[in-house]
Amino acid sequence: MDFKGKTIVVTGSTRGIGREIAIQFAQAGGNVMVIGRDGERAAQVRDEIAAANGQADAFACDVTNAENVVEIVNKILDKHKGIDILVNNAGITKDNLLLRMSETDWDEVMTVNLKGVFHFSKVVSKAMLRAKKGKIINISSIIGIVGNAGQANYAASKAGIIGFTKSLAKEFASRGITANAVAPGYIETDMTAQLKTSAQEDLLKDIPLGKFGTANDVAGACLFLASELADYITGQTIVVDGGMAI
Repeated sequence: MDFKGKTIVVTGSTRGIGREIAIQFAQAGGNVMVIGRDGERAAQVRDEIAAANGQADAFACDVTNAENVVEIVNKILDKHKGIDILVNNAGITKDNLLLRMSETDWDEVMTVNLKGVFHFSKVVSKAMLRAKKGKIINISSIIGIVGNAGQANYAASKAGIIGFTKSLAKEFASRGITANAVAPGYIETDMTAQLKTSAQEDLLKDIPLGKFGTANDVAGACLFLASELADYITGQTIVVDGGMAI
């Protein structure tokens, strides 16, 4: 897949899945906008991409702050004249059983995970609507589909992203813009690496493919949805979970 000449915005791309998505788009020729709350981390990813002969810019942005989002998107548009692909990846967890969950933990997860998607989609879609083209990809989670004890706030936010994505798809289809979601299952991260062997084995029992996914697997789904191969796909959720939710 070739994304040469395309400008791609990836939120939450300073580490983990978001970082891998940014790197893979850059490797495919795209001009990637690395977005993260920590400007130094964003600059590190930008420099890593540049060192591999890729194209990238870095911006510090709080996805929960509407004014900050408008400011950063305007900076990108001033420099690059358009945004072809938006990947809403920024997200957090604040896990606890419902009876122990604070209102603050509920609000923070919903604000970052769901409202952040709203903010960036609203602002970026204006430029896409003018151009009459664009791809919006929202990172949900298998937890938003099947739920999980101790993650009511996270599950609600990720389920909300799926409904939000379907609504965008219906609103924007007539203007040549597609909107899809990707729902990762258990992905190899620093968190899963810290789990005891017995805990990892228990998780793997529920995954038919018998292994955790990688950030590369999720990035691959994003590149497919952003490519011309997926021009006739909109309003869908691609599940990347090794068969866990079958």
